[in-house]
Amino acid sequence: MATASRRGKPKIKPPKKHGPDFSIDRTWSELSKNIREIQNHNAQNLSFEENHRFAYNMVLNRQGEMLYKGVNTLVAENLDKLAEEQMVPVFPAGGINDPMQQSQEGELLLKALRGVWDDHISNMVKLGQILKYMDRVYTKSANVPEIQVKGLELFLKHIIRPPIKDHLVTAILNQVRLERDGFVINRSAVKGCVDVFLSLHVDNSGVTVYKRDLEPAFLRESEGFYKAEGEKLLSSCDAPEFLRRVEARFDSEDSRTHHYLASQTSAPIERILKDNLLSPHISTVIAFPNSGFDVMVDTNKMEDLFRLYTLVIKVATGLSCLKRALKASVARRGKEINDISLGAGTADQDVEEDAQSSKQKGKPKARAPNAGAQPATKWVQDVLDLKDRFDLIWKKAFRSDREVETALNEAFESFINTNDKAPEFISLFIDDHLKRGLKGKTDTEVDMVLDKTITVFRFLTEKDVFERYYKGHLAKRLLLGRSVSDDAERGMLAKLKVECGYQFTQKLEGMFHDMKLSADTMDAYRTHLAKTTAPDIDLSVIVMTSTFWPMSHSASPCTFPVELGKTCKSFEQFYLSRHSGRRLTWQPSLGNADVRVRFKSRTHDLNVSTFALVILLLFEDLDESEFLSYSEIKDATSIDDNELKRHLQSLSCAKFKVLKKHPPSRDVDTDDAFSFNQDFSAPMQKIKISTISSKVESNEERKETRDRIDEERRHQMEACIVRIMKDRKHMTHNNLINEVTRQLAPRFQPEPLAIKKRIEGLIEREYLERCEDRKSYNYLA
Repeated sequence: MATASRRGKPKIKPPKKHGPDFSIDRTWSELSKNIREIQNHNAQNLSFEENHRFAYNMVLNRQGEMLYKGVNTLVAENLDKLAEEQMVPVFPAGGINDPMQQSQEGELLLKALRGVWDDHISNMVKLGQILKYMDRVYTKSANVPEIQVKGLELFLKHIIRPPIKDHLVTAILNQVRLERDGFVINRSAVKGCVDVFLSLHVDNSGVTVYKRDLEPAFLRESEGFYKAEGEKLLSSCDAPEFLRRVEARFDSEDSRTHHYLASQTSAPIERILKDNLLSPHISTVIAFPNSGFDVMVDTNKMEDLFRLYTLVIKVATGLSCLKRALKASVARRGKEINDISLGAGTADQDVEEDAQSSKQKGKPKARAPNAGAQPATKWVQDVLDLKDRFDLIWKKAFRSDREVETALNEAFESFINTNDKAPEFISLFIDDHLKRGLKGKTDTEVDMVLDKTITVFRFLTEKDVFERYYKGHLAKRLLLGRSVSDDAERGMLAKLKVECGYQFTQKLEGMFHDMKLSADTMDAYRTHLAKTTAPDIDLSVIVMTSTFWPMSHSASPCTFPVELGKTCKSFEQFYLSRHSGRRLTWQPSLGNADVRVRFKSRTHDLNVSTFALVILLLFEDLDESEFLSYSEIKDATSIDDNELKRHLQSLSCAKFKVLKKHPPSRDVDTDDAFSFNQDFSAPMQKIKISTISSKVESNEERKETRDRIDEERRHQMEACIVRIMKDRKHMTHNNLINEVTRQLAPRFQPEPLAIKKRIEGLIEREYLERCEDRKSYNYLA
């Protein structure tokens, strides 16, 4: 126990030191020597573990600051040495004009920078591995950049500095300029330098050397280059070549920014291209007189038109400029088509005047070659051809752009409605294609043409005018049996119904219904005749509902021969016995007849109008030497002067001269006389002497048609106003005008002044009353 107490509390002694004592100077000397060896590419002879321990010991012994600063000094010295040895000697010499030599000198400098950069990065990677402990401990506590980041800062300070930086930027710009001028450059050399610029940040905001120094200089240089380029191309190239070169510039700059510049420069350089090559010049290029938009359309240059479209959509004003050019082109071509059609009408008028003068001189002239419906069908066909051409351009060159389509439709609507005869022409064109056996076309071909015609019909603003003409032409086709088929006619009605609604085709469908009922009636009549004594003349009657057919309610005056009158009376008695309370009015101006006529040489079967039949029967009992004067024929038939002259002319002045006119001439006068032409001969047994044909109206006829249409429009406007006010009870003047215009727009475009007049008329007739504010109306029940 005593022994234990004497030992007391044990003491802890400090550990014994192992190895040599630590020397700061000796450690740094060894480490700095080894760092220089690394910079001299002799790292293979060094021990990584030893150098790492040197750095570790210095940081451990609180010499991190000395180590950090010392390494920075060594790196800076090495960079200065590299700059002097590798960069300065390859500075380009000034005053060299040879592009190839300039390219080679610039390439050497750019490669030198890339060599220095690769050497520096390689060294910093090795140093970073050795100094890992310093980065982990010292840099964070001292709040300084890690050695890798510091290495980039030092590179920026000692290499990317004047004059090296200026030479580098100039060298890159020279390489770009040479490539723009068509020379081949080493893109990889430029890319190597650009990558260095993109890797170096000038501040903490992330701005790179590329963004600060190279891109602004590049954009300034490009601005000047392309401003001059735009002026040069405008003065030296035609439109297609201008577009090709501009497109090539866009492609080359896009390739340049993505291959050896930075993609961030793509948007600014594209904006420069737009502002200097397209925006100032595109309208001028489109309007080039011998190679612009019009010429491209004329020569069907789809590739150039597609290139034009792809370029104009790049700039804000480009598409509107293209649409204006498109509208102007369509308008010009449409005006030419309209002028040709109007010229054709003028030509007909001139021929009539010439015929009148020739009559006075006794020398008849030939008829105009484009008589009848030919000017109308040519006008519509020209419009369809023009529409097909621009539709093809719209699909292939303009990528079916909806804005362009709208402009195209507006242009067609404008020039089609400029032609006052457009509704009549379209109706005549449809009439021409629905006649039996026209031009040998199949039903499918006719249907395709009519489908295209509907596209032109859509552009009409005066659809009610078209309806009136179409009714007249349809009536003649049905009455004269000239339709291709009922299916074709009903197919056309279905197309019009889709476009304009049921009201538009209601009366047209009523005409077809009348034709069917008439066929049934004639079957019943013939059955009736079989049971009684039939008249000597075989009669076929079409009973027309007066409200459906576009005919005058008053009959054309005509005194029928006795036998013909008995036949008509027979049918009247039969029809009225089946339908009480109806009244039949004969329309001889619309009928036709087959009559057998005996001449000296042979007998012919003539197909003539009912009026012509009545005239011919007057000559049945006359001798060859006897003749009838115009007044005698008029007294005997009671036919109006206009109709009588027209039918006498067809019998005595046309191709088949069944009657002789005294004196002979092309036109019929009231003092003329007529005799039967016994010497008439023709190679055909059956001869059709036609007087009713679809043709373009004369000015007087058109004026009458327009007056009737205006009267119908007045009734339609009044009905529309009453219908609206009956529903609304009270409306302001402007709202009523707008609503009437909207509802009538599918048929025609009413003028506000015309609507106002109809409102005034309805107020006078006490359908409406004006309110005290003088700006609105009330409906009166």
